[in-house]
Amino acid sequence: MDWWKKLRKNPLAQVGAVILMMFYIVVIGAGFFAPYSPYSSQLDGSVLPPTPIEWFDEGHFAPRVYPVTQGATDLDTGDRPLIIDRSRPSPLRLFIQGENYKILGIIPANVHLFGTEGEGRINLLGTDRQARDQFSRLLYGGQISLSIGLVGILISFPLGMIVGGISGYFGGWIDAILMRLVEVLMTIPGIYLLVALAAVIPPQLTSGQRFLLIVMITSFISWSGLARVIRGQVLSLKEQPFVQAAKAMGANPFYIIVRHVLPQTATYVIISATLAIPGFIVAESVLSLIGLGIQEPDPSWGNLLSAGTNASILVLQPWLVWPPAILIILTVLSFNLLGDGLRDALDPRSLREFN
Repeated sequence: MDWWKKLRKNPLAQVGAVILMMFYIVVIGAGFFAPYSPYSSQLDGSVLPPTPIEWFDEGHFAPRVYPVTQGATDLDTGDRPLIIDRSRPSPLRLFIQGENYKILGIIPANVHLFGTEGEGRINLLGTDRQARDQFSRLLYGGQISLSIGLVGILISFPLGMIVGGISGYFGGWIDAILMRLVEVLMTIPGIYLLVALAAVIPPQLTSGQRFLLIVMITSFISWSGLARVIRGQVLSLKEQPFVQAAKAMGANPFYIIVRHVLPQTATYVIISATLAIPGFIVAESVLSLIGLGIQEPDPSWGNLLSAGTNASILVLQPWLVWPPAILIILTVLSFNLLGDGLRDALDPRSLREFN
């Protein structure tokens, strides 16, 4: 476990791991952490700014909010004044009864971490143009944006490992054909292929079906680089004594590849997986940003970020743009920090120096 000790001494890797752990816990339990449904609209609550909270009442800690609506738009400045009804305070409460939801889609529950008692609503990040709570949509959108990378590597990495293992182990014409296929795939510009294929997706598909198609498209073009590296490693591993012994005992070639050869590449695969996940997340975000990915009303960080294509929103309602942008940046940065930390910790040379 020397690599684990070395990883724990890397503060940047620890920061990345903690951030990712927090993100995944929150989005998995989005129904508990989010105060509202990502689809429910608030009456007269379009593009409200973050809800102002009053924390004290006559010197006592008593957090509360008030029902908020917006008045008519000022044609000269573009401002919409807030109308706060202070006659109806709504206390903030923890573990409050709310809309029914399911934890992991299985366990029914109807308790939210926080909420209000009364007619006032707590919109931590304001509301969008359809008067939906932006904070709740951000948490539910993370379920798609954070899972697409994990699902993507579960599809692309086994394919890359098997193709690279077969190519390196058998060599000859099998190696030549497979490597030419890999080289063709590596020449395809990924983002343009994604845009071209996503553009022909039938518009009647559900977001779940679009999600699977996006994963399959990104997985199809991302396994080739891994296959090429695995092939190079297998070329050296197949001459090792343990592989020759398995051959002498009459083991099936595919059994040798899967049982003896590919496990020796685990270090590289683990590092590559943590560094590849951000690519899937960015691909989904780009497709959703340009309207070819997850579609409204279903949320994802990419289509939440699409509000930034409107210059007036960037100026007048920045709470609709900055939160998803910051979360995408933090997620990609955290995976890269964790991947760099794993690379340093699992490097045999660094382990010898550590010892």
